[in-house]
Amino acid sequence: MKSLNANGPYNIFAEAEITVEFYHCDPVNIVWHGNYFDFFETARRLLLEKIGYNYFEMKKSGWAFPIVNASVKYVGFLQYNDKAVVKAVLEEYENCLKIRFEIRNAKTGLITTKGVTTHMAYNFETGESSFVCPQILIDKVEAIIKGNNQ
Repeated sequence: MKSLNANGPYNIFAEAEITVEFYHCDPVNIVWHGNYFDFFETARRLLLEKIGYNYFEMKKSGWAFPIVNASVKYVGFLQYNDKAVVKAVLEEYENCLKIRFEIRNAKTGLITTKGVTTHMAYNFETGESSFVCPQILIDKVEAIIKGNNQ
């Protein structure tokens, strides 16, 4: 199964290599469905670090980005000791933070899982959600986009 627009509209993505641990699996040795979100988080953290706006920077700037919507599609599975590559791709950054995920079995190259998370900007000072992302995030993303286009 091949991805369309594999690196997203902005060509900003990050990949994490993971090894499936015993504690990720259910009694039949397959990764328990909820643990795929932990794998997504590993790649999301790397993506935010690549953008230069990790969780510490968010907090320092007065913003958080809680998940307001998440979806996952399981097209295969991973088992104990499998190696996998988790890819996080930036899909949207102006009105919300939307990240698409893809998990591939590192040995076979087959996609096992796809997902999307949508995050709304939350202002710590006002205690309100925002329908636009803070300028600090927009500036950091646009600097990367500009660098990618040169």
